[in-house]
Amino acid sequence: MKILHVETGRHLYGGARQVLYLLNGLAGAAVENTLVCASGGAIATPAAASARVREVAIGGDHDIGFIGRMRAEIRSAKPDLVHLHSRRGADVLGAIAARLERVPVVLSRRVDNPEPGWVVPIKYRLYDRVIAISDAIRAVLVGCGVPAAKLRVVPSAVNCAEFEGPRDIAWLRGEFGLGAENQCVGIVAQLIPRKGHADLFSAWPDVLAAAPAARLLVFGRGPLRERLESESRRLGISSSLRFAGFRDDLHRILPCLDLVVHPAHREGLGIAVLQAACARIPVVATATGGLPEIIEDGVSGRLVPASDPAALAAAIIAVLRDREHARAIATVAAERVRMRFGVQAMVDGNLAVYRELLTAN
Repeated sequence: MKILHVETGRHLYGGARQVLYLLNGLAGAAVENTLVCASGGAIATPAAASARVREVAIGGDHDIGFIGRMRAEIRSAKPDLVHLHSRRGADVLGAIAARLERVPVVLSRRVDNPEPGWVVPIKYRLYDRVIAISDAIRAVLVGCGVPAAKLRVVPSAVNCAEFEGPRDIAWLRGEFGLGAENQCVGIVAQLIPRKGHADLFSAWPDVLAAAPAARLLVFGRGPLRERLESESRRLGISSSLRFAGFRDDLHRILPCLDLVVHPAHREGLGIAVLQAACARIPVVATATGGLPEIIEDGVSGRLVPASDPAALAAAIIAVLRDREHARAIATVAAERVRMRFGVQAMVDGNLAVYRELLTAN
């Protein structure tokens, strides 16, 4: 089986890491992979171990020339099907190229925002199958009018072994200028509005009133950085948090935290939550998108309504105060994630979609 994958993200964020997991797993199953990625994309080097990598220029949703460049790559690779993993033009323009070359098309859908009604009959006729990474995304797409017969659910994966290493608390404190008395709370997300940083910052004064030694580590980068820094100063919380930027050593950081918070307004599934669970760190998240498919409130974590800083603060305080309960819910979450969200299950799920589609064709 020959698969041409398209991932045009510039950075190794959650979606691109899922593609790496998939490429590695498929290569082990004797699948011949070709990866088309953006020129200079961070995925290119690590993907070379399991795929023939082709770096191609792409200028976004309106780069019509990408269709021709994709057609050339399809002709060169001669794949059995094309799997589109990202947006930035890849989802629509890549699908048009595959259709023109008469190759079946699979789209992975990782976000839960609704599609405009007029878009669905035009865009989704391009795809033979759409893989949603959560039941929540599938429900959104069905609600928008995407035919249920095209939809399959294959949850995203996490390699739990990466996050089960030793806890080097002394290293963490030195790395981020923390004291032995500090409780460390982390948020791992792009600095964009839908991730809910503003709600967490609004909740943080109440957290500090109850737990003055708490410190917030903000991992990620994005366009909201300056606005969030300004907001932290306005709220008087800047001395209690650290903007840590993008880190490629989360496997070392997460096991050292006391709590991970994920206050998203929308979330397809939540890779950071899966990672925290593997590290056996308790999670407070919002009951939105695919997050309730990972976290059961009070059993494997805490869920609060989205856009509710008061409820968010209360849940954070409760977890920080009750260490025994925190350990218990983190243990349950780790077992659930290991059972449902393993890499092999994700690889097998995608392979099943490929085989079904190719058999039908």
